[in-house]
Amino acid sequence: MTPTNTLPPEDTSPPKRQQAVAIAYDGNDAAPRVVAKGYGPIADNIVRTARDNGLYVHESTELVGLLMQVDLDAQIPPQLYTAVATLLAWLYRLESRSPDDLGAIDSPHPTV
Repeated sequence: MTPTNTLPPEDTSPPKRQQAVAIAYDGNDAAPRVVAKGYGPIADNIVRTARDNGLYVHESTELVGLLMQVDLDAQIPPQLYTAVATLLAWLYRLESRSPDDLGAIDSPHPTV
């Protein structure tokens, strides 16, 4: 019997499209709103615009996937309040700390 080289099976699943969602919270609203969302180049533009304006970009595939289902300019659904509130509370703590304290703030892990 002759040994053969075996390669792992080729991944035939479609490539994952990059997606991004921007949310905004105004204290006058009952809940944060989805203010931008998109795939591919639009997602890249959302992330670039956020970073260019000094906004925090959080990467959570699960949360983005759920927020992509929310209509543009709609408030997030109550089912996502806890996950988004965890993220917003972490950002508030991050923004209220001095640059010397930033290393002590753990990354948020919202439960989705």
